[in-house]
Amino acid sequence: MPLTRRRLLAALGAAPAATLLSRTALAAYPDRPIHLVVPFAPGGNADVVGRIVAEQIGKGVGQPVVVDNRGGAGGSIGAEAVARATPDGYTLLVGSNGPLTVNPFIQAKLGYDPLKDFDAVALTSYVPHAIVLNPGVAAKSVPELIALSNAQPLNIATSGVGSATHMTLERFKAATGAKLTHIPYKSGGQLLPDLLSGAIQAAMTEFSIALPFHQSGKARIIAIAAAQRSKLAPDIATFIEGGVKDFTAASFIGVVAPAKTPPAIVAQLQQAIAQGLSSGAAPDKLRGMGSEIATPEEMTPEGFAKFIRADYQRMREAAKLAGIVPK
Repeated sequence: MPLTRRRLLAALGAAPAATLLSRTALAAYPDRPIHLVVPFAPGGNADVVGRIVAEQIGKGVGQPVVVDNRGGAGGSIGAEAVARATPDGYTLLVGSNGPLTVNPFIQAKLGYDPLKDFDAVALTSYVPHAIVLNPGVAAKSVPELIALSNAQPLNIATSGVGSATHMTLERFKAATGAKLTHIPYKSGGQLLPDLLSGAIQAAMTEFSIALPFHQSGKARIIAIAAAQRSKLAPDIATFIEGGVKDFTAASFIGVVAPAKTPPAIVAQLQQAIAQGLSSGAAPDKLRGMGSEIATPEEMTPEGFAKFIRADYQRMREAAKLAGIVPK
């Protein structure tokens, strides 16, 4: 039966107004700039990666992506702002360990639920954690470090109590029995001068932070918490090779949207990210920083959601090992 103008008007009149508005909005998306909230101050890993990803999203959807730094409370302030934003695809979050999987176990009054208040868009990349030593420490492998820690006092720094690297340290100590005294700093960058001077003997930190000092001989990375060795430094063994079974850990970066964002919009954003990180300058920049690009499966909404849930459980267990009580 042919679709006459009268039939079309009748059909439109019978359709719920909300449905028509929703379809109109989807058809127009995006028709203005998108805001990508980085819940940390400029200059850190989340900010640098966020800006690279913002450029790729902008190219993919044909609209500018404005990076909005809203630091504070370990990423919780920016995350809460996005969780409460209108779920229309115009406000997104650079999601990482802190706001998504760590803060629920160290902050008693979190203003959002990371598992319920966001829709995963795509995991972009992650930087494995690594143990780096001052050259004056005799150990050159994980077994040697464990043995040395049982023979004499050794301290090891992280970027702070409840940080992702602190959680990794607690998992490492529980898995190996290493006797290491934790020295918390405010960031990975702040602990480096003390490590290089010998004021602290070791650090659990991001591979990307430690790599330049390993390459220059000013410090020594003895293990990387990845499934395989890094192409940037194939001389560095993994924790698994050092005898710590299935031990991996990383600081991850991805993009999430407020819960109930239309699936079609999530799919459009995901496609832009996946295409932008599949080849070209963007993935090369990330790899040059020591990052690993997410797998195609991890770069899907379903894959990233699964990744977040798994890390959430690891952080729950690590917080218990560390005796952390939310404050």
